[in-house]
Formats: sequence, C-alpha cells, structure tokens
Amino acid sequence: MPCPSDGILNVGAQYIVPSVRKRNTMPQRARKRAKAGYMISAVAELYKLHPQTLRLYERVGLLKPSRSQGNTRLYTDSDLERLDVILTLARDMGVNLAGIEIILNMREKMVEMERQMTEFASVVQQELSRVASTRSQDREPRNAIVRATPRASRTS
Repeated sequence: MPCPSDGILNVGAQYIVPSVRKRNTMPQRARKRAKAGYMISAVAELYKLHPQTLRLYERVGLLKPSRSQGNTRLYTDSDLERLDVILTLARDMGVNLAGIEIILNMREKMVEMERQMTEFASVVQQELSRVASTRSQDREPRNAIVRATPRASRTS
C-alpha cells in the first residue's frame, strides 16, 4: 500500500523505492524498475540483532543504508551482504569494530586493484595481439641484436 507522505510502496517489511533521476530522460520501461529496501526492524529481526546495533554500525561508518523521503533507513541487498561480512567478522572471528573497518577498507581496495589489474591485462593482451598481427604482415628481416652466423674462431 502506498505511503502518502513519500510515495514509497510498503510491501510487508519491505519498501519499494522508485529510482530517482534529475530529469525524466529514461524510457518508460526503465523508469518502472524499483530498488528494494528493507526497514531496520526487518533487518534486525532477520539477523537477530537489536536495531541499536544497526544504528551503531551506521554511526561508525560500517553500513550506509539509504534513506526514504520520510528519513526511514532502507537496507539494500548489497547492505545486507556487507552486514553478513560484518557479523561474520564480529561474531565468528571476534574482530572488534576498528578491525572490521580496516578489513572492509582493505577488501574494497583489493576489489579496485583486481579491477585495475584486469584492465591492465586486457590492454597488454590487445597490444600483444596488435604487435603479433603487424609482425605476421611484415616478414622483412629486421636488424638483429645478435649475429645470426657465428664468427670464425681464431686458432693460435
């Protein structure tokens, strides 16, 4: 049922928040896509947490839920995945909040480095392909760094 104050559709404990653009330049079909968000009470119940724990995680910067127009916290699926990691580190491994922050930051940096390495490998592969194709087309002998025929050895 629609919430009259902010235009958000409430489906049980899940809110459906329409994607917002500055201008309506998106096609009609793409505008209908919605982003799901879970209220703090639903997330707390799902993960057996107190809502204050989720607020603490937000306050220290571990979670960054989006907000509805009515200022309600809305947790997306990516927020829930991040919460899974946080809870695994805290509950199962005994890592404190400062350690969790460091680990999450390192994970983000590793993902970015992996993306950069993939991009670099792609560029190198393209360059190698380009060089190989120009070499196969250009069969003329080039100046060699090493002599092709050995010198006659001197006998004393």
